[in-house]
Amino acid sequence: MLHEILFLLAGLVILLTAGELLVRGAVDLARALRVPALVVSLTIVAFGTSAPEIFVSIQAVTSDAGGIALGNIIGSNIANILMVLGFPAIIYPMSSHVPGLRRHGVIVTAATLVFAFIAYTMGGITQTVGLALTAAIIYYVLSMMIEARRGTGENPILDDVEEFTDGDGLALSTLIFIIVGLIGLPLGAHLLVKNGVIIATSLGVRETIIGLTVIAFGTSLPELATVISAALKKKSDVAIGSIVGSNIFNLLAVGGATGLAGGAVFDPVSLRFDLPVMVGATLLLFVFIIRRQDIGRVAGLVMAGGYVSFIATLAYLNS
Repeated sequence: MLHEILFLLAGLVILLTAGELLVRGAVDLARALRVPALVVSLTIVAFGTSAPEIFVSIQAVTSDAGGIALGNIIGSNIANILMVLGFPAIIYPMSSHVPGLRRHGVIVTAATLVFAFIAYTMGGITQTVGLALTAAIIYYVLSMMIEARRGTGENPILDDVEEFTDGDGLALSTLIFIIVGLIGLPLGAHLLVKNGVIIATSLGVRETIIGLTVIAFGTSLPELATVISAALKKKSDVAIGSIVGSNIFNLLAVGGATGLAGGAVFDPVSLRFDLPVMVGATLLLFVFIIRRQDIGRVAGLVMAGGYVSFIATLAYLNS
């Protein structure tokens, strides 16, 4: 099984690298074509950063491993809240005093509850549900774009997106980045899913575990590195906003892609344990956002400990 583990890790590295290159190349292309900065921020950057999760989910569904797709969504949202916000908060408090954050906190909480409702009433994500989730994320992006154009308020989801200026023309490196990204994303997703299924089968665990742990943790590492860097610089203002945005895209964009690719069914353990943990973590974050209470060191320790306990419980339930 050593070869499968190495190939899985290689797939994760390829996936993350390809996703970064694709976003960089697409942004450069948009700048060269004089696409407005707001459009770039809300489309290329927002959807591009979710590209690894989307490709993994599509590959998982088409490979008849829907558990990995659903585990990827649930696990990523749990990791984003408990790990990505929890561990850096131990270094420096995560501020929730961000204008406009409450509204997006309501949106991510509502999306989480709807996702859970779908799971418990329908048992999975169908193509019809996938279409509805896709329509929801498109509406969400368009509404943010309209609001930003009107200048009707602060938008914490976009605070960490750099301003894009007009480009100087199309460079060869731009095309290379896009081509490598488009080739690397499906290749990395294929390696992850194929070897993840083999490992899960060899260990006798449900496929969802691979999505909940290895893939979710791996795809959350870039966010963790960014937030830790911000915490070390005592500039954690945009951390919660970026995590809220990431979780909204996971639920709606990645969930939509999962449904449109063919759909997936939740396993019984996910309904009893994984989903309640995701809902609980989201509600915990919602309380901090609504009360505009910083996530301090004590809360960070609790959240980080909660993530470690979550992983340990997964191992225990499948032992």
